[in-house]
Amino acid sequence: MKKYLLSLFALLMPLLTFAQEVEEVGIDEQINQAFAPVANFFSSIIFFEVAGVPFVLILLVFSAAFFTLYFGFPNIRFFWRAIQTVRGKYEDIEKHGAKELYGEGGIAQGVDMNKVDDFDKHLETVDELAIDGDIADTIRDESSDGEVSHFQALATAVSGTVGNGNIAGVALAIALGGPGATFWMIICGLLGMSTKFVECTLGVQFRDVGPDGTVYGGPMYYLSKGLKEKGFATLGKITAALFAIFCIGGSFGGGNAAQSNQATIVLKELFNLNSAGAGFWIGVVLAILVGIIIIGGIKRIAQVTEKVVPFMAVMYLVACLYIILSNFSLIDDAISLIITEAFNPTAIGVGSIIGVLLVGFKRAAFSNEAGAGSASIAHSAVRTKYSASEGLVALLEPFIDTVVICTMTALVIIIFNFGGFFEYGGDGTGAVIIDGLSYEGAGITSQAFAQYIPYSNVFLTIAVVLFAVSTMISWSYYGLQSWKYLFGRGKKADLLYKVLFLTFVVIGAAANMKSIWDFSDAMIFAMIFPNMVGLFFLYPIVKKQLNRYLDAIKLKKDAIN
Repeated sequence: MKKYLLSLFALLMPLLTFAQEVEEVGIDEQINQAFAPVANFFSSIIFFEVAGVPFVLILLVFSAAFFTLYFGFPNIRFFWRAIQTVRGKYEDIEKHGAKELYGEGGIAQGVDMNKVDDFDKHLETVDELAIDGDIADTIRDESSDGEVSHFQALATAVSGTVGNGNIAGVALAIALGGPGATFWMIICGLLGMSTKFVECTLGVQFRDVGPDGTVYGGPMYYLSKGLKEKGFATLGKITAALFAIFCIGGSFGGGNAAQSNQATIVLKELFNLNSAGAGFWIGVVLAILVGIIIIGGIKRIAQVTEKVVPFMAVMYLVACLYIILSNFSLIDDAISLIITEAFNPTAIGVGSIIGVLLVGFKRAAFSNEAGAGSASIAHSAVRTKYSASEGLVALLEPFIDTVVICTMTALVIIIFNFGGFFEYGGDGTGAVIIDGLSYEGAGITSQAFAQYIPYSNVFLTIAVVLFAVSTMISWSYYGLQSWKYLFGRGKKADLLYKVLFLTFVVIGAAANMKSIWDFSDAMIFAMIFPNMVGLFFLYPIVKKQLNRYLDAIKLKKDAIN
């Protein structure tokens, strides 16, 4: 710990020296000028168009629709089962295996399910067999293959998706595309539930477990190992390496710089920090805070996120509900406007239904990351014998993130703007004029909250910072796993990644929103290309694992009945 902190300060010293050497007026602007060409370069490559539509969005929508149909609408059919899995209802079979507990035809002979003592004794017997090594490899207890519970894995993954995309991203979508963008965000979220199910099942199925029990998982592993099993070893190595590179970029961008960027916006507004170097110094403080947290790895991150994320989400949703219910008579008008504007947009510059659809899908995909594969890195660390169990848990993410939280934010902003505070479309870059001042991202949401909740600027600042920090610490884990895949699992390699990661915290805080979000979008969406190769090659395995898990649940039910 002491060595790492010394390294952290060693990282920050060059940045502080740079700040002293550059005139205060130019610190943030010079960082932005240096970073903007990088953002533009990657954005132009990733978002190449086919028939006027970015190909990556076509790929994203097609795959989500395909998986939804192929698996028979898992986003609807297995929604309640996913909740039951998170609650631990099937923990016994996930830890020990259904056949081990209940046998082929039910509970093991001589064990009465109605007698607690008999059942507990049977569990102890299974545990002893597992410890003594008497259970065959095909039915061995794999409960040690994992580091966190279903809830912790979900909380960690949700903390990576539920971030300022839900506050700033939604505001950006509405500012650019008008209320209709909300409709397409919801559709993208519902379809994305199926994609998330597929990629997170594969993440658990093909994970690696180190000698010390540390889990290494995600698209890097199901691409390399899964495609090798299919006879495409070279393709697997190439796509796994590409994904790892893009995921590292995503951890620097959408999972980091974009978050510190929005946290800086609300902090500067709250404390009236007008200095041209304010962003830089806020970034330094955030980098120190995040650096201390990410030392502990996935277990430390899970311990933090399982406490922070529910509190953060509930606090934010309560505030949104208060505003929405306080304007109950406007809810039907807002919903009507969302649907109408989705098919007949009037926002300046959005153009047509295709324009507003692209805005909605782009912001939703950035927010919930379904198709990018990033969340499977966190989900792969779960303790379970059935990979599909975590796939079902994962499909809750886009619902929580996009269908619930993003929609709440959208309703607040739309209800607020019934007062005619700004013009949809704004300046075409995401900024709008409210009371003669320019606002963008979280600043727009802050103005909406301020209209209905006294001192909401303090509340929203806290929420934005919590969203930002939780997302950054989760994405640091995603990026680090990708870094390990490319450069090995040594401590020096880990330290170098963390140094680079913390540097991007400062860059995100200093640069302007457009540059940061262009880069962030490019990196997140770049991950979709290699990830989809794996999903389309390996989805039959997901079907097999889903049936295996459902059969295990049925075996338990039959035994109880």
